[in-house]
Amino acid sequence: MEECVESVGVSPEHSAGFVAVSKFVVANGMSEEIRRAFRERPHLVDGAPGYVRMDVISPLDRPEEFWLITYWRDEESFRVWHRSHEYHDSHRGIPKGLKLVPGTAEVRRFEHVSF
Repeated sequence: MEECVESVGVSPEHSAGFVAVSKFVVANGMSEEIRRAFRERPHLVDGAPGYVRMDVISPLDRPEEFWLITYWRDEESFRVWHRSHEYHDSHRGIPKGLKLVPGTAEVRRFEHVSF
């Protein structure tokens, strides 16, 4: 029986079975600095084994809120990245003085069901 992959533009070896979603809300008016930091990020995660892609989104009606969505081949790949030196190095670009709304930062883990 042949494997059938119903994904537009994504080959089976790059398909994501796991998604990590981080959400946070900026408390001190530094939303533009956060946007710039993500746009100018050093892309350290891009070479991590099992990494597929990352999206950063912000609701139009709440521009101080950010959602960081990373797609991985599997959860173990994410865990290995999360414990790595590169992960910690990737946070060096966080703007100095950033404050978050208390209680708004969260990380959720998802099974990627379909493209």
